[in-house]
Amino acid sequence: CVGQDGVDHLTSAGITGMTNGNDSKKFKGEDKMDGAPSRVLHIRKLPGEVTETEVIALGLPFGKVTNILMLKGKNQAFLELATEEAAITMVNYYSAVTPHLRNQPIYIQYSNHKELKTDNTLNQRAQAVLQAVTAVQTANTPLSGTTVSESAVTPAQSPVLRIIIDNMYYPVTLDVLHQIFSKFGAVLKIITFTKNNQFQALLQYGDPVNAQQAKLALDGQNIYNACCTLRIDFSKLVNLNVKYNNDKSRDYTRPDLPSGDGQPALDPAIAAAFAKETSLLGLPVAAVPGALSPLAIPNAAAAAAAAAAGRVGMPGVSAGGNTVLLVSNLNEEMVTPQSLFTLFGVYGDVQRVKILYNKKDSALIQMADGNQSQLAMNHLNGQKMYGKIIRVTLSKHQTVQLPREGLDDQGLTKDFGNSPLHRFKKPGSKNFQNIFPPSATLHLSNIPPSVAEEDLRTLFANTGGTVKAFKFFQRDHKMALLQMATVEEAIQALIDLHNYNLGENHHLRVSFSKSTI
Repeated sequence: CVGQDGVDHLTSAGITGMTNGNDSKKFKGEDKMDGAPSRVLHIRKLPGEVTETEVIALGLPFGKVTNILMLKGKNQAFLELATEEAAITMVNYYSAVTPHLRNQPIYIQYSNHKELKTDNTLNQRAQAVLQAVTAVQTANTPLSGTTVSESAVTPAQSPVLRIIIDNMYYPVTLDVLHQIFSKFGAVLKIITFTKNNQFQALLQYGDPVNAQQAKLALDGQNIYNACCTLRIDFSKLVNLNVKYNNDKSRDYTRPDLPSGDGQPALDPAIAAAFAKETSLLGLPVAAVPGALSPLAIPNAAAAAAAAAAGRVGMPGVSAGGNTVLLVSNLNEEMVTPQSLFTLFGVYGDVQRVKILYNKKDSALIQMADGNQSQLAMNHLNGQKMYGKIIRVTLSKHQTVQLPREGLDDQGLTKDFGNSPLHRFKKPGSKNFQNIFPPSATLHLSNIPPSVAEEDLRTLFANTGGTVKAFKFFQRDHKMALLQMATVEEAIQALIDLHNYNLGENHHLRVSFSKSTI
């Protein structure tokens, strides 16, 4: 079998079982994806000093590499993968992302050869490299949770990590994960989901080496101070198939993917405009204390989380940021420390509230930690409370001072430090997973069996709004969704009715919901 450029050397290397050997006829870049799929790939334009290991590494993310033949004089190589499927995935991936070795673009196409039968004496070095790589991979394959037989099937250490987040007291978004894991290499794809009541993610790198480094560095680390612990393992999957780009899954190599059913498309321009419009953020992210850099994150609500994420893996950094918020443009006729405690308590455990004596349309609110104040600011700045758009910013005060003993400040300052109503006191509480922006739909829970839909509709209508829809949870009549006409009405209803005594020692719990009815 004689072809020009490279293929004629194959006979000397003892490769048999070949077809017409015209791999190198089509040398134009645009033809490089032609040809019937084969598990043998022909790689061209390699830099002169490239090693077998570097070429093998190109194939590793996609599956086990079973053979390699380097044609040093011709700057070419043949790489054989264990399956045709792995080879197809590899060619498809590199058709979208030009592979580089030593900063030089290289070209990959299917070979006409269906397998490499190399003469081992001539190809000893390559075989040794392959064995070494496979041995390293097998050694690195974690056995926890995988049976020995499975490890045998996938000796290649996967470029895909399975991530479980324990103690998730603050929402961790896809953007936060992307930001943390990008420190260890290019993240290609992420899929997030909830399983057994735990937030989990699958994250794929271009190279298993990156996955290995990320696992070593991040496994067991907390994303935020004292919570959101990363538990990282290699996945059995070697390639993720992402169908949609939205806030649950993302394929960074395919920005053209649809956003799926009713999910907002994450076009950064749209997202930025949306963030501006809803003014979820009182501050440009760069100004958030503790943020390491301006974070270009499409979802403004994720920005605070991401700011904290910039500090991942640095133990001893506190949850940073200021715990005290300054809230202004309040309706001074209506507002009370209790109403601020209830509303801000949706996003953290409010410790103290002080309505300013000389400026009663402003208040200081002290949260349990910096993440909570950040979360409350992101979600409540720009919302309407008692008919006025409130402004929420970080205060320069470190704490809220209580009035001196015996001094009456007309009940403007209140200490809630020992309140039984804190939502986030209990580590691992479900409340951490159910933190959502203010919404017209409210989630009600702890409803006693004697209370009917009509009772709840009447109760909520009495807060001055219109009840648009109501639905008990099918599985559990202790819970329901109730929709008010506007977000402002829902905020009002939550302030008035969270912890409302429905009798039989049942106090109603009210939260914002991400669902609609």
